Parts: sequence; structure tokens; C-alpha cells
Amino acid sequence: MCDALQLPIVDLSSPDRFSTANSIRQACIDHGFFYLVNHGVDEELVNKVFEQSSKFFSLPIEEKMKVIIKNYSSYSPLYAGKLDTTLSTKGDSNEGFYVGQLAGDLNQWPLEEDLPSWRSTIETYYQQLLSAGTKLLSLIALSLKLDEDFFEKVGAFNEPLASLGLLHYPGDLDSSSKEIYGASAHSDFGMLTLLATDGVPGLQICREKSEQPQVWEDVPSRSGAFIVNIGDMMERWTNCLFRWHSS
Repeated sequence: MCDALQLPIVDLSSPDRFSTANSIRQACIDHGFFYLVNHGVDEELVNKVFEQSSKFFSLPIEEKMKVIIKNYSSYSPLYAGKLDTTLSTKGDSNEGFYVGQLAGDLNQWPLEEDLPSWRSTIETYYQQLLSAGTKLLSLIALSLKLDEDFFEKVGAFNEPLASLGLLHYPGDLDSSSKEIYGASAHSDFGMLTLLATDGVPGLQICREKSEQPQVWEDVPSRSGAFIVNIGDMMERWTNCLFRWHSS
């Protein structure tokens, strides 16, 4: 049994920006993870994204393969990737749909007649997430004793700025294998990850990667909150003051 981890809660709507920034600083030093509430992303929209995502992943595989991933965008089939490349097992037991920057034609979309309003829902969600993420980055700049527009000035908001991933974990489909991972142990390579969950448990983090045996802790889902973690890039930029932990 894994212990359940109680992460700090950060309120993005708090008028006391310096207090919020200090809370973020402590959360990133101690955990590398925190809950983000009052983030401005409409809860009904989040629910609609889960609904639309389910509709896509329920399509026959031949339909999903029509938008197979190119340029890191669109559909990634089951077992197509493996986050921990040291494992001898086949790829991770998940399938995904990835959206890059909305400008240009890099993204492939399901046909409107197959999934009406699917694209517009995902694009609206992408934009609202982007807004929440840029607000959060200004607070992270403050938490590092920098000007709040620091990341904007150094070009962190330039395109390509963010990617959106919709993930589906169908469970253990291959009982013949002893090691099946929905997403094997990994660290994210970017600055920040904002994760929305539908309440299904499964996310775990290891706060001390170098210790043996490793201790993995469950991260409970929290209604209305994003689970935020810093990535490798942020860890390097802060000279490991903000520490990334495995998940």
C-alpha cells in the first residue's frame, strides 16, 4: 500500500500575489507538486473535454489511425510510447491525442461529422489552460524574487508555448506480461505540467528519486483543481532549488 500525499493548495485568484508566490516557492522546494484552485478554467468545460475525449477514444482503431501522430501532434496509439526506456517491457498502456500550438496546420483533427464540436471544445480548453498557465508563471517568477514578467521577457511565452495531451488508460489489456504500466516512471521535460483528472486514482510520485527502496505516494484527485508539477527545465533553471520528483 502506498501512502496518500497531501499536497499544498495554491489559489490562483488570491489578491495577495506575494503571499501566493511564497506558497508556490515552498511547494516547489518541498514537493515539486501542488494543487491549483480558482484557476479560471471553466469546470463545465473540463467536464465537456473529458466527455469529448471519451468519444474520440471510443472510436474504432481504424478511425483513430486516420489522424495518426505527426510532428508530435494528434493520435498516439496504445503501447506507442514508453516513458521509462530502461524497462524491458513493451510500451506504456495508454493512448493519447496531442495538440500543439493552434496556429498553423500541424494538428490533425477528427472529422466534424464524426465528432461534432470536438475541435472547438479542445481549442477553447487549450486557450483557457494557456491563460491559467501564463498567470501561474508570473507568480513563479515572483516566487524566485524576479520581476513577474521575467519569463515573458526571456521569450518563454513565444510559440510553440504549450502542448495539450488527452490520455486514455484502458487498464491491463495483456495479462501475459508481468509488468504493465499505464505511464512508467518519468519526469516531465518542460517548465510546468497542469494535470486534470476525472477522479480515477493512479497518479503517484516519488519525492526522493535517489533513495532505495523508492517510496511512492498516491496523489489524490481534488475536485475543481489541477495538479501542477514542475518539469526538468524549471529544475535546471532554478539550479535545483525547485526540485522535480518522479511520477
